[in-house]
Amino acid sequence: MFGRLSHTRLLRYAGLFTWALVGVPLIYTALFLGGAQDASQAPQMNWQGWMAYAVFGALYVWLTRAMDGRRIRRADYLLLLMLTGSAIAVSYYSLSGLGSILLMVVACVLPWLLPLSLGIAVLLLSQFAIAPVYVMGLEFDLASAILQSALYAGFCGFIFVTSLVARQQAQARDDQRRLNSELRATRALLAESARVNERTRISRELHDLLGHHLTALSLNLEVASHLSEGKAQEHVRQAHTLARLLLTDVREAVSQLREGGAIDVGAALRPLAENVPALDIEMQIDEPLTMDDPERAHVLLRCTQEIITNTVRHANAGKLWIGVHREEGQISIEARDDGDGVEIILPGNGLRGMRERLQQYQGTLQVESHPGQGFRLRVCLPANTVQSIAEGVPA
Repeated sequence: MFGRLSHTRLLRYAGLFTWALVGVPLIYTALFLGGAQDASQAPQMNWQGWMAYAVFGALYVWLTRAMDGRRIRRADYLLLLMLTGSAIAVSYYSLSGLGSILLMVVACVLPWLLPLSLGIAVLLLSQFAIAPVYVMGLEFDLASAILQSALYAGFCGFIFVTSLVARQQAQARDDQRRLNSELRATRALLAESARVNERTRISRELHDLLGHHLTALSLNLEVASHLSEGKAQEHVRQAHTLARLLLTDVREAVSQLREGGAIDVGAALRPLAENVPALDIEMQIDEPLTMDDPERAHVLLRCTQEIITNTVRHANAGKLWIGVHREEGQISIEARDDGDGVEIILPGNGLRGMRERLQQYQGTLQVESHPGQGFRLRVCLPANTVQSIAEGVPA
């Protein structure tokens, strides 16, 4: 049963289980110890406390609905603050340390939403914010209250590190999926390039060897037909005809090899859209989309890889649209996402590398972005012209 659940889901269910257990003593006190004398030492809450407890559960369910594949919005930081505040409120309204237990659940969420240093700061501050409860509600002295808060902070730290490791493992798994997709795409391009190179080699061999030899044979038979007489001349002419037919067949074979030697760029690009974590990619590619130059095809592959990688790492997007089309002697890549966008684009190593690759082949790169409208990117690369080597075969 547990083997079917990812470690992120197990962490989520463990937090929900802890939240439910925190409510057990509160419910027990309200139902069975309402007016009893021994109820003075049991945690009790008014309706505000119950509201804080319910809000905590609802916020936790929402924030952890897909920890390893969900986009983090700015509103999530406010919800995380409310989650922490509701846990502290449970302690204040119940005058107990139950809020410190709920803060352990918060510690499980922090690594997924906040940077490491900020998450540790929130963890420590929230625990020591409950120290006054130990003084007011449990009659601890100040030193004991601080020590109790430090003890809970240690427990929270352990949970925080456990969740941090789970997040790092999830990221490593996602990176491995993305790298596997890139590896399959590169392998497909290499296979296409090898196929094209082999067809080109065979066509050249046919042209250089058989073509020239058959041409020489045809010329010799032409001369022999003028020197011979009678039945011998008839056989020479038949041999001359067969040589010309064979030369025509070789020329057609060379032409077919050259025409079928283009690289299928679409077959190399499609694996890039598979198994990309936390990103839905819709890719539209013209059919057929071929190129003769393996180096230009490699540039298109690397540019598409960089577009997907930048979207996953920086755009905070859930959807990416990529269109690859041939138009007026050029192959263009148009991409857009539904991410946050920025007001000012600061090119990093990825965008600079794309522009440098494209400039080597007279290509261009255009990038646009506006806050709340994601990124738009357009790549244009001139497509080389197919020229058949068969045109050089003499008739």
